[in-house]
Amino acid sequence: MARIRYFAAAEELAGRAEETRTEQTLGELRRALTAERPGLGGILPRCAVLVAGARTDDDTPLDTDTVVDVLPPFAGG
Repeated sequence: MARIRYFAAAEELAGRAEETRTEQTLGELRRALTAERPGLGGILPRCAVLVAGARTDDDTPLDTDTVVDVLPPFAGG
């Protein structure tokens, strides 16, 4: 199972800081999260989603030791 870590607003909307998931690709993970947590699904398209520290496409496989970080847009000055 892949380890998913949520940060800032994504953590708040997911209701947790991290979890493990069984989806096999990043696209499957995005679709499942959108269906299960509509609030998170609302910001997910604007989030940087990193698989093993890199931006990838939805075809990227998620293995048992994969770490996925969900980072919403951050404002700052």
